[in-house]
Amino acid sequence: MEMNLQEMLFEFFGGLGIFLYGIKFMGDGLQKSAGDRLRDILDRFTTNPLMGVLAGIFVTVLLQTSSGTTVITVGLVSAGFMTLRQAIGVIMGANIGTTVTAFIIGIDIGEYALPIIAVGSIMLFFFKSKKVHNFGQIVFGFGALFFGLELMSGGMKPLRSLEAFHDLTVQMSSNPILGVVVGTVFTVIVQSSSATIGILQSLHAESMINLKGALPILFGDNIGTTITAVLAAIGTSVAAKRAAATHVLFNLIGTTLFLIILGPFTSLIELLKVKLNLNPEMTIAFAHGIFNTTNTLIQLPFIAILALIVTKLIPGEDSIVEYKAQHLDPVFIEQSPSIAIGQAKEEVLRMGKFALKGLEETNEFLKTKNTKHSNNALQLEDAINNLDRKITDYLVQLSTSSLTAHESEEHGMLMDTVRDIERIGDHFENIVELIEYQQANKVKMTDTAMDDLETMFNLTVRTVEEALQALDQKNIEIAHDVVKKENEIDGMERTLRKQHILRMNEGQCSGQAGIVFVDIVSNLERIGDHAVNIAEYVLGDQK
Repeated sequence: MEMNLQEMLFEFFGGLGIFLYGIKFMGDGLQKSAGDRLRDILDRFTTNPLMGVLAGIFVTVLLQTSSGTTVITVGLVSAGFMTLRQAIGVIMGANIGTTVTAFIIGIDIGEYALPIIAVGSIMLFFFKSKKVHNFGQIVFGFGALFFGLELMSGGMKPLRSLEAFHDLTVQMSSNPILGVVVGTVFTVIVQSSSATIGILQSLHAESMINLKGALPILFGDNIGTTITAVLAAIGTSVAAKRAAATHVLFNLIGTTLFLIILGPFTSLIELLKVKLNLNPEMTIAFAHGIFNTTNTLIQLPFIAILALIVTKLIPGEDSIVEYKAQHLDPVFIEQSPSIAIGQAKEEVLRMGKFALKGLEETNEFLKTKNTKHSNNALQLEDAINNLDRKITDYLVQLSTSSLTAHESEEHGMLMDTVRDIERIGDHFENIVELIEYQQANKVKMTDTAMDDLETMFNLTVRTVEEALQALDQKNIEIAHDVVKKENEIDGMERTLRKQHILRMNEGQCSGQAGIVFVDIVSNLERIGDHAVNIAEYVLGDQK
């Protein structure tokens, strides 16, 4: 045995590291070139399960990881942007999308890995343009993926002459369940199904494992990859846990089915290999692709049943806020603009409730520093932005109808209010970021500063609450009260700034704490301004 054990382990694990890094780097590059549209694609194109499957495939090809897609999906489900049934489609698609990596590996360009890395790094280091950078990142990751694979398979070559390894592969050929377990465990450890497949492709290419032994590992690898979604779903909503459970269930069912028909399936792949003249790597890629696609086609019609099973397995009520727009029915735009305006107003008030809830969560986050509250606040901000787009689109469509003078006024007022509520969302998001900054840099606030913030926060929350109430009931008195409160907020901001300067001069608090304090105060003051704007629309409406 020419190569010693240490060298072998170094090559294998070093190669695995470079491979995983390559995949991640490439996925990041692809994601940057696709912009943040991935979430939008998942959000928009998942109307029915089939579209969900296609969206899942597309996003996974861009992310280069099915786990990544599943994690985003779990996030969307827990934020109420996607139903369980839509999520199941996306997860099935993600399983198909992940086979693309195996096909890429099947193209035999291992010996060009280093020049590809060189090209990628030239693009990364010698160009200023963002576009070229992203592309360089994709190319570099692509090269690294192959370089890592080459190293891994180099490290595995000496295994041939090992008696123990030989026995293991023989056992796997005769006992498929063992193969499934090996595939599952390995994928759980490296957290990447593509890595397991890559290693499998190398082993098969070196004829260290035959097809019959390789296929069960491939199935197990699909079960192992679900662990990422399971980890992502820990501590999230019931719906998200169900989405993750579906992923596990889907792959378990698929594996069971294919283990039953392992004989015929192996023969089919052998036949394809001969007919299409495939190299060993491509043979595994085809097997992987056929397995995942067939599995999806078989289970696609049973999405409702799958959803039912996981709902039974994971009981519990979904305490989820429905973040999608609920009242914007396009039918009314044509038929009855006045109802449409009423609908838009309902939706604006819902959006306002989210803003209020977000403010309260931000206040809780400031007091408790518990990230649960910051996550809720940011999720609400997401929902506000989503509603902002939807309501604005609806109102723009509505403006083409013939509106009476009063309706026109109301329409304009809603347009403005939406903008104000959206800005409130931006401001509490700023505050969340300031608190996160405060925590990350261990910035200490004095107790008086915290009390001052608490007082101002409570006043701001009440002001926003009243502004929304005034809008809801068209109530002049409440609207006047909002204007009064806002003057209080302005006065408070000035006083707090002065007190803060005194504290700084007396050396009670640091400059960093001062920046955080003043910024939170000025964000709250801005929120007050937006509340007054809303109140003034109500007052203006009654003039």
